[in-house]
Formats: sequence, structure tokens, C-alpha cells
Amino acid sequence: MDAVEIAQNVMGSPWLYLAIYVFVAIDGFFPTIPGEALVVTSGVFAASGQPELPLVVLVAAAGGVTGDHVSYGIGRLAGSRLLERMRPGTRKRKPFDWAVRTLRQRGGSVLIVCRFVPGCRTAATLTTGSVRFPLPSFAGFSSLGGLCWASYFTMVGYLGGITFREHPLLGVLLGIALAVLLAGAVEGTRSVRQRRAGRGHDAPTDETPGKPPPDPLREGAEKIQ
Repeated sequence: MDAVEIAQNVMGSPWLYLAIYVFVAIDGFFPTIPGEALVVTSGVFAASGQPELPLVVLVAAAGGVTGDHVSYGIGRLAGSRLLERMRPGTRKRKPFDWAVRTLRQRGGSVLIVCRFVPGCRTAATLTTGSVRFPLPSFAGFSSLGGLCWASYFTMVGYLGGITFREHPLLGVLLGIALAVLLAGAVEGTRSVRQRRAGRGHDAPTDETPGKPPPDPLREGAEKIQ
């Protein structure tokens, strides 16, 4: 039995849907789990009839929403303490500061954009929890973002499966490559905008000697609340 036959047997199993849900949910708050890769792969094999394309989309979206809410809950319970340990201006802290500024400017729509970038996704959902963003609004934006995300990555895989119907593993590679390119494009755009915004805030401030610099996360959270 070759690799393609093994993959087809796995993709034809009803347990696949549970695996998609669990992987994608964990990926929402622990972004080292390859949730996108599994969704893309499922989309590729859906081109041959198994698994069912609509079910892949719905299960992946449900997993994404679940993971978002777990991350939101972590943010509400311990997000403030976790973020306070990150010094302002550090590389780890910047995505969270960006999420707060964008929440203040654009509201929960940031959750839809960040859903397509794994690290940014977790930063956004943790931040919304830590600043007590209203749960009903969070749930609505998370659901919309999860459905858009699941539809996109499933269809990327499906188109790859149609293109390489005789060589599905090539379709998997194509789908994952497109997923990486999209995430890179979104993250690149975000980084450029963040640098431009940073240059716009380079004006002198009225800080006094010995006084700690203002914390953008804390200030942004106060304005959101």
C-alpha cells in the first residue's frame, strides 16, 4: 500500500471529522498544531468524493470558533497577567499592542483578518479576552471569521485536488503553499501598517526622567472598555 492509498483510507474514515475539529480547535490557542494543513489536505481529497466537502467546512469552522473562545477565556482569566510580563516594545509584545490598537480603531473585525495568520490569531483572541471585549460581539466576529477561514482553506485544497486528481499529494503541496502565501501576505501587510503607525507616533512626548514610558496595551484597553 503506497502513501496515496494510506492517505485515502485515512481521509475516508468518519474519525477524520473529529480530528479536524480537535486539531483546528487546539490550533486556536496553541498555534503550533497544523490545523490549516489538515483542512487543506481534507479539501484535496474531497475532490474525489471523500471526505464530504460541506462537512469539512462546517467542522473546521466549528473547531476554529471553539479554539477562539478557549483563547478568549484564557485572556479573560489570565491574559492581563501574561501580557504584563511582556515588556512594551519587545517582539513578543508587539502583536498584542497591534491587536489593541486595531480593536480600538476597527472593532472586532480584526478577528476576521487575524484568523488567517496563526500567531496573530492567538494574539487577537487573547487580547480581546484580556480587555473584556463583549462576548456576544466576539462570538459573532469569531463565527464569521471561522466560516470564511474554513471555506477558503477547504476550497484551496479542493481546487488543488481537482488540478492534480491523479496525484493528490501534489494537490496537498499546492494547497499548503497557497495557504502559506496568504498568511505571509496578510502578515506582511500588517507589519507594514504597524511600522507606518509606529513612525507616526515617534513625536516627542512629555515623559519625565525616571517615569516609565506609557504602556500602549494598558492605554488601549482602557479606551476599549
